[in-house]
Amino acid sequence: MRLLSLPLTAALLALTGLAAEAGGAGFPAVNGLTVQPTGAQAFHVAFGGLTGNDDFWCAAGDYVTRGLGLPPSTRIYRTSAPPRRAGEGVDFSLSDAQATDSGFTRFGATDKGMSAAAAQHYCQRFLMIPFD
Repeated sequence: MRLLSLPLTAALLALTGLAAEAGGAGFPAVNGLTVQPTGAQAFHVAFGGLTGNDDFWCAAGDYVTRGLGLPPSTRIYRTSAPPRRAGEGVDFSLSDAQATDSGFTRFGATDKGMSAAAAQHYCQRFLMIPFD
């Protein structure tokens, strides 16, 4: 199954990359950050103001599940080494070939990546409470 999913993933990312180049806008993640495909299995989450490591992982998880339509169990790997300099975005990949540290302290982790579902858990959820 994995042998079939990697070529399919590469094809989806390539098509997404062509669409993003045509439109130039990239994928708008749920937290407002923009994600641009950068290769067959790679993508970049652009800097967006007051952002932290959790914001970049949130956008990466959102892109993989909503943008690419891949399963929540899909592994995501950070490929730009932390720490991120001010004003820089973060690079990610679906391949562990160039994986770096996630930027988080994780106990019991078996590899440097995390599932798209785990990354989405870093998305802020706001409860809107009306004031009188």
